[in-house]
Amino acid sequence: MLNIVLFEPEIPANTGNIGRTCVATGTRLHLIEPLGFRLNEKAIKRAGMDYWDDLDVTTYIDFEDFLEKNPEAKIYMATTKAPKVYTDVQYEPDCYIMFGKESAGIPEEILVKHKEDCVRIPMIGDIRSLNLGNSVAIVLYEALRQNGFVNMNKEGHLHRLEWE
Repeated sequence: MLNIVLFEPEIPANTGNIGRTCVATGTRLHLIEPLGFRLNEKAIKRAGMDYWDDLDVTTYIDFEDFLEKNPEAKIYMATTKAPKVYTDVQYEPDCYIMFGKESAGIPEEILVKHKEDCVRIPMIGDIRSLNLGNSVAIVLYEALRQNGFVNMNKEGHLHRLEWE
């Protein structure tokens, strides 16, 4: 099972949206404190809709706590500072993909220790970054694609009509 890690997320709607994406993809969500909100806030529930109760989510008091509780974790770190693109790596089926807080990303003190595991989403010009929820979806779905979309519905069905 793939894992999404949010380092000190600040905006509840982003985390709710990401939680919903995790439920839809069978992905675990890991939240590293401090959080910029409480997990029982309406905004997080609204963004995650009624899926939040189905979410496999774990919180950690800090990055060291996360590392202690996941000692063998293969962690990819999504950052605009990375030298390579997110499609340049092969994601293991049980890897962790970490994203930083909306205002500052993952601290450089962490990034410099993991250069080979840092990945970026290409962008044009001086755009600072994409929305956190969009970034998670882009990289997560690449990891899912590489792993064959295991246990996911790959075929759609019409509700009222039939495909010709």
